[in-house]
Amino acid sequence: MTSLLNLIPTNRTFLPTHGLFDRFFEDWDMPSLFNVNAEWAPAFDILENEKEYVITAELPGIDIKDVDITLSEGVLSVKGEKKQEKEDKGEDYHMIERHYGSFHRSFRLSGKVEADKIDANYKDGLLKLTLPKAEGSQTTKIKVK
Repeated sequence: MTSLLNLIPTNRTFLPTHGLFDRFFEDWDMPSLFNVNAEWAPAFDILENEKEYVITAELPGIDIKDVDITLSEGVLSVKGEKKQEKEDKGEDYHMIERHYGSFHRSFRLSGKVEADKIDANYKDGLLKLTLPKAEGSQTTKIKVK
């Protein structure tokens, strides 16, 4: 057990997704399976029912004016930027875990949407898009023989 403890670095912050396997290979300057410095992208939930698509995105700390939403040829694109607050008061950061920067997410919808009836709301850091399905864009179940 003592030899195993010597393999675990004591000067690193451990994340739940950042396992022993990745930390072992970090010492050899090999790429990690879980990139801690990966580009930031907000989390999205996509729900589909027989009438509509409902897409919810977590955009905490983002001004809705910095978000651009487009629908083109069945592809919904959401892009924006989370800007970092700049304060120069001689403060020293010991750790920064919040993510900043631009993001761009695109989703292909499986059916046509009534573009003139799309509803978009933003409240408390949550963007909710409701996209009603167009008539005749129903999903057909295919039976495999």
